[in-house]
Amino acid sequence: MMQPAISWRAMLAMLAIVLPALVVSGIGPYDRLTWVLEVAPVVIVVPLLWVTFDRFPLTPLLYGLIAVHALILMYGGHYTYARVPAGFWVQDLFDLSRNHYDRLGHLAQGFVPAIATREVLTRRSPLRSSGWLPFLTVCVCLAISATYEFVEWWAALLGGGAAEDFLGTQGDVWDTQWDMFLATCGAVLAVVTLSPMHDRQLARLAQP
Repeated sequence: MMQPAISWRAMLAMLAIVLPALVVSGIGPYDRLTWVLEVAPVVIVVPLLWVTFDRFPLTPLLYGLIAVHALILMYGGHYTYARVPAGFWVQDLFDLSRNHYDRLGHLAQGFVPAIATREVLTRRSPLRSSGWLPFLTVCVCLAISATYEFVEWWAALLGGGAAEDFLGTQGDVWDTQWDMFLATCGAVLAVVTLSPMHDRQLARLAQP
């Protein structure tokens, strides 16, 4: 069995942050349906990481990024992305035309899955030392982003006006394109900046 590169204590510390934050985010959200849709990935991924910790442990870097991404999702889910106070603060500070918190969310949607994709491809495919690894990692992240846009589209078709807060377009006709572009930028940024650290942690993880 592979030796986890992160201790149970560290895992519990992250859970002690993420789980209470999940509960707090669900107290009086602006729109309950939007909250459910936004935090659904957290509700799915956290138990999955817990049950696979011994059998398929991840690098500390990836666990930490997932925890941060979960906080971003829950914060946005509580207020809806168009109404996040931090986004309004940045909007006022830089005299922007809209609340850009959703831009951060989609940047993270590429940044964090890039490390997850890179880890899985490195450990479970022949791409470990291949020059195709960075390119395919970014491609997978773009595919994930496009799939999420499909989900938003289907939610709009099913929910009509009730899904407007989940879409969070804020009147921007290019919102979908911006979302996918920023996810791609996030993936490229993660691959360029974190690959050396990720490789070191993957090497330690592979040690018996």
